[in-house]
Amino acid sequence: MAIVILFNKPFRVLSQFSESGDKSTLADFINIPNVYPAGRLDYDSEGLMILTDDGKLQTHIANPNYKQSKFYLAQVENVPNKKALLSLSQGLKLKDGITRPANVTLIEQPDWLWPREPAIRQRKEIPTQWLQLEIKEGKNRQVRRMTAAVGHPTLRLIRTKVADWSLNDLLPGESRELLI
Repeated sequence: MAIVILFNKPFRVLSQFSESGDKSTLADFINIPNVYPAGRLDYDSEGLMILTDDGKLQTHIANPNYKQSKFYLAQVENVPNKKALLSLSQGLKLKDGITRPANVTLIEQPDWLWPREPAIRQRKEIPTQWLQLEIKEGKNRQVRRMTAAVGHPTLRLIRTKVADWSLNDLLPGESRELLI
């Protein structure tokens, strides 16, 4: 049996157990020996992380060759037009290559979403829009770089689902242990 931990990583927490100055890490939230992250989330991103003690499962989740779906909510500057959404859905050329196509949808801010501390910067003259994106790879800061490439920088990014695992009702800093 493998241990799988579903963890809702809070904003400004590093996706590692080892200390890094005065920054919070996974060790501040998870006290289960021999589990390791299956992929990463940036320090300034939030949401679902999968941790496991099974190396094969960890590779299967994290390695882009397995094309596991990852779902995100992204709050971006301004409202993307059809051309920007089409570019995201067809794949974009970034410095490290062309991204695989993303499924992208304009959505309203989810009513279940927790407030972020500190809140994102609000500017009266620049509206924001929420997007739901599904990608099947995981290049470094990929969603942020994709939205920036089409002229809509990401202000807040939350991963909600990886493969068959979802955040469900986990609040930031909470985890759920599964045996599979």
